[in-house]
Amino acid sequence: MHESTLLRYIAPNGEPLTALPVWCSQSDWLVEAYRHMQFARLFDQKAIALQRTGQLGTYASILGAEAIDVAVGMCMEATDILAPYYRNHACQMVRGLPARHILSYWGGDERGSAAAEMQQDFPNCIPIATQTLHACGAAFALQYRQQSRIAVAMLGDGATSKGDFAEALNVAGVWKLPVVFIINNNQWAISVPRTLQSAVSRLSDKGLAAGVPAIQVDGNDIIALRIALETAFQTAREGQGPFLIEAISYRLSDHTTADDANRYRPAEELKTAWKHEPLARLRTLLFRLQLWDEQRDTALLHDLQNQLDAEVKAYLETPAPPVTDMFDYLHAELHPALREQRDWCEVNQMPGGSHAPGGADE
Repeated sequence: MHESTLLRYIAPNGEPLTALPVWCSQSDWLVEAYRHMQFARLFDQKAIALQRTGQLGTYASILGAEAIDVAVGMCMEATDILAPYYRNHACQMVRGLPARHILSYWGGDERGSAAAEMQQDFPNCIPIATQTLHACGAAFALQYRQQSRIAVAMLGDGATSKGDFAEALNVAGVWKLPVVFIINNNQWAISVPRTLQSAVSRLSDKGLAAGVPAIQVDGNDIIALRIALETAFQTAREGQGPFLIEAISYRLSDHTTADDANRYRPAEELKTAWKHEPLARLRTLLFRLQLWDEQRDTALLHDLQNQLDAEVKAYLETPAPPVTDMFDYLHAELHPALREQRDWCEVNQMPGGSHAPGGADE
């Protein structure tokens, strides 16, 4: 992976590797990032617990990639457009989407993808890499309207092997679209390791092949991520065209709750990856910079847990949608056979879905 070329400011043990930007100690940005990352970690644990107890459908964990999502969410402008894939709930929460709606989505309630807080952001994309083309379409609209806004497409390393991604890079480069592609290279495309899915040594090189400026960054380093994102976002926002960031991380979880990574992932590799994870790295750095202490940490975790409990309660108490919704929001005009089925459901007052196992499985 040519690790010597990675943009990196913090060692895995939290030790600064070079002089840090002045904003690290002159603002609360790092503390705010830590708060978001802690909430994402707590949310992740709770979502898995809800799934295991039959109160949530199939769920894709973000464990190990919290820094990427949080940095992206914090660096984007509110009016920018996010095109996420199914592992970007932390970024969505940073951008203002309440956790209850994310739980609703994974609980099988599509209203979770229609919350007002999403503004013009796209809903989760389950098909692999198609969101990269959606982002290009949005970016073209922004460019056509001469708006100083950007579209951000997030994807996994496996998505870079899809034709949709190659097409998105090509059109973005040719038309100089205001779009930024962010690859979470977490080393696994479900059960396929990074070494078997692409022969290129650096996934960021795929951007260069399309004439798109690209950089490889340590995805566990929140400072390096912010610096790379600011460069990429400024490039796109000023009309200079697209940018690609490859963030190196590691998927510390199963692919989804329907997966068992122990069947294919070496235990020793996972043990090593935990020594590089982003949350502990940032926490250690905050202590080194004397921006944080145990008392504040304990208080924060207590506060975040209370916030999460309230969101989970709201999710569980949300009445299920009527089953007729699956007819009303599928077709503009119902076929007579579907109309008959809808009417039968309405007359017989069939209940809607419930917070039970199920949901999309990639």
